[in-house]
Amino acid sequence: MSSLHKSRIADFQDVLKEPTIALEKLRELSFSGIPCEGGLRCLCWKILLNYLPLERASWTSILAKQRELYSQFLREMIIQPGIAKANMGVSREDVTFEDHPLNPNPDSRWNTYFRDNEVLLQIDKDVRRLCPDISFFQRATEYPCLLILDPQNEFETLRKRVEQTTLKSQTVARNRSGVTNMSSPQKNPAPSMNEYVVLPNGCEAHWEVVERILFIYAKLNPGIAYVQGMNEIVGPLYYTFATDPSSEWREHAEADTFFCFTNLMAEIRDNFIKSLDDSQCGITYKMEKVYSTLKDKDVELYLKLEFVLPDVIRIWDSLFADGNRFDFLLLVCCAMLILIREQLLEGDFTINMRLLQDYPITDVCQVLQKAKELQDSQ
Repeated sequence: MSSLHKSRIADFQDVLKEPTIALEKLRELSFSGIPCEGGLRCLCWKILLNYLPLERASWTSILAKQRELYSQFLREMIIQPGIAKANMGVSREDVTFEDHPLNPNPDSRWNTYFRDNEVLLQIDKDVRRLCPDISFFQRATEYPCLLILDPQNEFETLRKRVEQTTLKSQTVARNRSGVTNMSSPQKNPAPSMNEYVVLPNGCEAHWEVVERILFIYAKLNPGIAYVQGMNEIVGPLYYTFATDPSSEWREHAEADTFFCFTNLMAEIRDNFIKSLDDSQCGITYKMEKVYSTLKDKDVELYLKLEFVLPDVIRIWDSLFADGNRFDFLLLVCCAMLILIREQLLEGDFTINMRLLQDYPITDVCQVLQKAKELQDSQ
């Protein structure tokens, strides 16, 4: 470890040990990258995302309160509905005229269950594919959720819901005459269920934890629910917290990730609401801002291009640390394009799309340095 890196670690430790964290100083340090040693990045992200207050003395009580609140969410939105579903239809009197599977009433428990299932299946499909280049999300967590996996609780878990729904859609099909055909599950395995091996009872993979976080968020935010892309935001947050060197922090990675994700979504949720796409807070407007910024910085490259994206944990250090973090994100996008301008100018649209999807520059510090140059030139 270089003396410079040791010095940076010491600078962070000095700021973080103060009774009241100096936010501007922390932002200044974090903007240049947060060391991962000693769980510094995990702690800084929690502060920068407004999960932990600046007063250290209140951390213990705040964390206890938030983690208990998350346990309450699990009970109310997964466990209790799972128990109700397990009981519905067990006896004939459970299926009433007021509440049965075909009841169109939007307040029907069955109606809510089916709507939630649609959201759950989309989440499940996305989180199983999370970060396929690393094995982390497929591995078992060392801290499975005991509330969910308690063998004494007989209820339908999210895993069971997905398995049963997938099995039904796999084995039941209707031909053109409306006659139901039954096919063998063994002959036609459902891709989503066989893409990755599901761990045995009592264990759960990290992707299942991410699935639960997103499902709870969708239930608490019905106006936005779940939109593809949210999984890519939760993933790096959860990975960072679940690999914290402190077992005390790792144990509560799920709850901590949920609240940090919720706080972050409060800032960027407009990007996920389709009706706002063309408004000043929508994603279309934001992309147009990228293009207009690029046009101002490099008009030749602007005239050659039509599309952009990517994301990295190191970049998030700078984004979370920046007071106007999403203005800086536009500059990061432009920097990524300008750094490969010669290749983009030489390629056609198809070649350029492949280039952007497999971005050639692996040194994110180079990207951030260029973005900072663009920021300073404004």
